[in-house]
Amino acid sequence: MIREFLKTDWHLGIRLSGPLKFRFILQPGMAIFLAVRGGLKDAKEGKPAYFWALLTGNAAERLAELKSGWKSIGKLLITATVMDAVYQYLVDRWVYPSEAVLVAAILAVVPYLLVRGPVNRIARHSSNSNAPGAIADRAPQREKQ
Repeated sequence: MIREFLKTDWHLGIRLSGPLKFRFILQPGMAIFLAVRGGLKDAKEGKPAYFWALLTGNAAERLAELKSGWKSIGKLLITATVMDAVYQYLVDRWVYPSEAVLVAAILAVVPYLLVRGPVNRIARHSSNSNAPGAIADRAPQREKQ
């Protein structure tokens, strides 16, 4: 299957003009929205940054993070794939499924992975610094004599 995938004649429909050019805004925009929502939820739950947890966590943690990410972005990936397939049909009068999945992954999954972790870090940092008494908590405590 991988050999067949690599042997295909790629007709990547990554054109910035023509019909459905709004997909270059819509697909990453929705991915970023879902990533911000996921990152804020992670920060609230005290979880580590998403992509970092995927890279450094143990197998059980990685599986849990992948399930969380898939739950969040699965529908977007399917929608982005369908949108790209429609685009291919309108422009080329043919649909290349493997290319539609690849373009959807580039336009949806990559922004999601790049945004969710930093949003988590920013939210955790801002909630820690804005909490009442946060500065006093970080200051070294002097012993009373």
